[in-house]
Amino acid sequence: MLSRAESLSLLTLSIACLGVLANTFNGEGEPLIASLAFSGIAFSFTYCLIQWLGQTFIHAGLKGRDMSKVRKPEIPEAMGGVGAVVYLLILIFFIPFPFYKDIVAATSGGGSRDVTISHELLASGRVLHRFPHSKLASYLSALMSLQSVVILGIADDLFDIRWRHKLFIPAVASIPMLVVYFVDYGVTNVVVPLQLEHYFGTLIDLGWIYYAYMAAVAIFCPNSINILAGINGIEVSQSLVIAVLLLVNDGLSLHSAPAVPYPHPATDPHLFSIYLLLPFIAVSVALWWHNWYPAKIFVGDTYCYFAGMVFAIVGILGHFSKTLLLTFIPQILNFLYSAPQLVRIIPCPRHRLPHFNSRTGLMEPSVTTWHQPPGKVLTGVLKALASLPVPLLAIKQDDQGNVVSSSNLTLLNLWLVWFGPQREDRLAMGVIGSQACIGVIALYTRHKLALLVFREDNRQ
Repeated sequence: MLSRAESLSLLTLSIACLGVLANTFNGEGEPLIASLAFSGIAFSFTYCLIQWLGQTFIHAGLKGRDMSKVRKPEIPEAMGGVGAVVYLLILIFFIPFPFYKDIVAATSGGGSRDVTISHELLASGRVLHRFPHSKLASYLSALMSLQSVVILGIADDLFDIRWRHKLFIPAVASIPMLVVYFVDYGVTNVVVPLQLEHYFGTLIDLGWIYYAYMAAVAIFCPNSINILAGINGIEVSQSLVIAVLLLVNDGLSLHSAPAVPYPHPATDPHLFSIYLLLPFIAVSVALWWHNWYPAKIFVGDTYCYFAGMVFAIVGILGHFSKTLLLTFIPQILNFLYSAPQLVRIIPCPRHRLPHFNSRTGLMEPSVTTWHQPPGKVLTGVLKALASLPVPLLAIKQDDQGNVVSSSNLTLLNLWLVWFGPQREDRLAMGVIGSQACIGVIALYTRHKLALLVFREDNRQ
């Protein structure tokens, strides 16, 4: 239950946010201010619902044991669904705000007494051709895709769908977004780097391949967050880092956009991204508060799908999917590093989370056991990778030199191979800190060095 201090703080925050929302209608709607206010409300509601529904989830059987603790406490599971539902409701309530000025302009008089209106328009009372239907369609398609992935994520948490089946869940959820992209935007050209223009020209039309690429992004983003998991707070923390990096990218793009033409074509897509990211950060902070070490809740697969789909949507409909992938560099590396186990070249246990040593209280690299020794070539590769100056895995051999076990191929285990056993929160901070540093370097490269590779930046 909420303490008195928590209740007063959250109530004060909610009232203040409601006051800000009411005040926005005195001007022109101010959607950015409204989004910030809705984000404060989203944080308050998510925080409260987590506290109120925890025992309800346990009684309903949505619970799990934290295997990385000595006493292995039983805590609520799949609580990421709470944050996802609050987020969806906030986006629904937010719909009128980014279109407030357009709604006024599309109704009688356009909100201005100085405008002369024809008799026909007065009779109908609307100037609907002025309304940005394509922007509304993009927003609603994003909402539909998010609703779909949350439903499918909750189904996964309830029924524990197998990996080979749930891999394509995000692709199904992305269909509304891709359809709207095809109808309203439809651009499938990619800019050719300066160094290759002599061979391919300035643009290449990828056609259907570009839609396959966008579907692949929608599949990769949720699943890559789900793969880099297994310790308290890691799923939410990596999502928060990516969201903040994308928010910084939006801010830099809006700040650097030329004044002419106004509004610049890049303005609306980046504002759209901000409107989706601010409430996402709010609900994620509330979840992080309870999921960080020592965790009081598990967020479940629903959160991973939900978070990844938010990123895929802002990258695709915000028209910066390549920049999006720059913020996913650790997740891409984790996927590539995990690939030998994912395709069964190396035995892959159901759970590859780091091993908790109850005697020391520290996390150690978990291992996969070779029931039959690997072949000569694979044995040579494993021994070579383990003997590098910076080893890429740890192996154990018997007296005959056969590999009997090797560390599981995840970044979390690799971090422990490099730096030795660590407490769970320190492991999470190390991995998340590296993600933040890599992301900052990637964004710097994107915004400062892009013109060395491309003829022009899409902000110009």
